Amino acid sequence: MSIEIERKFLVKDNSFKEEAYQRNYIKQGFLNSDKERVVRVRIKDEKGYLTVKGKSNTSGTSRFEWEKEISKAEANDLMNLCEKGIIEKYRYLVKSGNHVFEVDDFLGDNLGLVIAEIELASENENYISPIWLGKEVTGKAAYYNSNLSKKPYCEW
Repeated sequence: MSIEIERKFLVKDNSFKEEAYQRNYIKQGFLNSDKERVVRVRIKDEKGYLTVKGKSNTSGTSRFEWEKEISKAEANDLMNLCEKGIIEKYRYLVKSGNHVFEVDDFLGDNLGLVIAEIELASENENYISPIWLGKEVTGKAAYYNSNLSKKPYCEW
């Protein structure tokens, strides 16, 4: 069983783009967005992925995650079965000390929302906070992609 440990933050400005060493276009939908388990289909550039995530712990920092690479064609077929509300975003990878922040700059109905995530080896692991890192939103359900697909940022 694989456990994902991550923290989420809002982003203060676009200066992270100057520090990014990679940018990818991501389109994703949800076959199931139940709070007990989420099943996501993702297309990242030319690759497809099927991901299952379990319910987060009390702090919202840790949860079960399983991911399998699938073909882009399979991902496109599965996207047609997804619940209403497809997410589109650019993901920037930014190195900070020994870690990498994944910064999602959302498009469409979530335009204007920018969230940075960092994966950690333990919930209490130290990391270096870049100057563009804002308020922590770890565990705040409104910022989960599965919820953004149902109630996008433009409706807040």
